[in-house]
Amino acid sequence: MTTLTTKENDRILTLHPEGKQGVRIERAKYDAMRRAILRITPKKAPGVRFAELRELVKAHLPETVFDAGSSVSWYLTTVKLDLEARGDIERVRGSGPQRLVRGARR
Repeated sequence: MTTLTTKENDRILTLHPEGKQGVRIERAKYDAMRRAILRITPKKAPGVRFAELRELVKAHLPETVFDAGSSVSWYLTTVKLDLEARGDIERVRGSGPQRLVRGARR
């Protein structure tokens, strides 16, 4: 996994599937969200609807990492895009609304 971390605040530089600039986020939040997304996302179509993920991931996120002030939606979108860029998840082609399955790497 290609990441950029700094020891002073342990952050990760995320990737974007379209090659756009990623963002730096706390590694603990990235890791927790990544685990939750991968735990929920099935291996085969029809997959999980992106719109359903926000509610589904909440049950898998530790409150010690995602307190009441954390924007679950923002982190979900950011980490989802990173996982797409890395090939860990992918969009189901021809589906609308957007659905996700595990990528070939998983």
